[in-house]
Amino acid sequence: MRSARFRRARTASAMTLVSALTLTALAACGTSSSKDDDPGSGSKGSGNSDPAAPLDPKTRVTISIDCMPPTAKAAELKEWKEDVAAFNKTYPNVTIQGRSTAGQCLEPPRFTAMLKAKSQPDVFYTYFTDLPQVLDNDGAQDITAYVNEKSVPRLKDIDPNVLNSLKQDGKLYGLPTSNYTMGLLVNRKLFQQAGLNPDTPPRTWEEVRAAAKKIAGLGNGIAGFGEYSATNQGGWHFTAQMYSVGGDIVDPSGKKAAFNTDLGKQVLKNLHAMRWEDDSMGKTQLLKWGDLQKMVTTDKLGMYLAAPDDIPYMVQQLGATYENFGMGPIPGEKNTLAGGNNYMIKKGISADKVKAAVAWLNFKNLSVGKGQFDWARTKADSLPVGIPQPNFWLNESKKTDDAARVKDATMPVANFKTFMDNPVQGKAEPPKAQEIYKILDNVMSGVLTNKDADVDKLLATAESQVNQILGA
Repeated sequence: MRSARFRRARTASAMTLVSALTLTALAACGTSSSKDDDPGSGSKGSGNSDPAAPLDPKTRVTISIDCMPPTAKAAELKEWKEDVAAFNKTYPNVTIQGRSTAGQCLEPPRFTAMLKAKSQPDVFYTYFTDLPQVLDNDGAQDITAYVNEKSVPRLKDIDPNVLNSLKQDGKLYGLPTSNYTMGLLVNRKLFQQAGLNPDTPPRTWEEVRAAAKKIAGLGNGIAGFGEYSATNQGGWHFTAQMYSVGGDIVDPSGKKAAFNTDLGKQVLKNLHAMRWEDDSMGKTQLLKWGDLQKMVTTDKLGMYLAAPDDIPYMVQQLGATYENFGMGPIPGEKNTLAGGNNYMIKKGISADKVKAAVAWLNFKNLSVGKGQFDWARTKADSLPVGIPQPNFWLNESKKTDDAARVKDATMPVANFKTFMDNPVQGKAEPPKAQEIYKILDNVMSGVLTNKDADVDKLLATAESQVNQILGA
């Protein structure tokens, strides 16, 4: 699951691949040839077959790239075109052929069909959790030899946990564009009305329960804490809560469920108590993504687990203001559910195309102060600046990028200080996540809709079903 609306399973909305928009660079002797304009064609390289050598600026090649912003996102598309033009100043003979897809990500059946048909672009968009499926379909190039400090100068400053999400058996199959870790998102207005300090959000689940009770005490149908329990998102958040207290969903072998434990019972009993003893979670349950966002935006919810990018969605789509939100680390702080997005490179394309793809991804997504990290431009284009995401930089790159975010912020970044100052170790989603989440929805909905729920029975039933999925 990835960021904002699309962090869940790939969206099920209908998405049609529109015709590619070709942004053809002018070569030194004129426009690129018709052969070069064909994304399936070969390339005219420099003759350097060493994969560790960066792309020669003289190389003439065309690469197709997934998820160019659609025309509906005018500012983002403007920046894409600007970045292509800037990239072509260094690599004038590389033609970037952008493909735009409604919604920015393919629904599961189409993504799977694309992989099986080998019809993905040269550079295709995936989530961290897509790696097993892509490799099962032999779809991604091993780019280990192509990625080094010459081709990606800030490689050492990328969080190794993020890069490890893109590796299997020590081989690298993608480069990140963004990542997220979950924390506790709070409604600052309701915190203040309840006599709580929004600058110091709860850090333990006991504190969450106490704060939720105070917020719910405001009346008027206000809930103190909210949770999902439908459309696989209940299972997703049960996983997040398990991670937060040091638990797991699947054992290290990946073959057996690991949540029917004292920690699993602790998570569910706490939720059951908040729902039925404290009445601090509201009457309406079976909530899915979008419901909690609407509730917190309309001041009907005090807090819920989220990634930072929920906030710009609520501001841009639901009419909220940045000033009303804050964040702290996930309560418990043992681990936090982490994920993200990346690009992979199609297996079987030429070495020059792979090098061109790495060069583009380095320029667009992995260069502090450029591409997606050009915060001054982002601000000038009226897009949000200040959300602590992507947040995969370390060392000097992090210091430089953090300072730029603060300088060009379009929101009160101090509201996220507790979240930023107390990073929690990220932990990846379990294998066969969506199948498992669907089962765990029943566990979450059970405790939130049934006052007499049998926690032991819910966990045992889910354990047996997950074990069948995992082949235990």
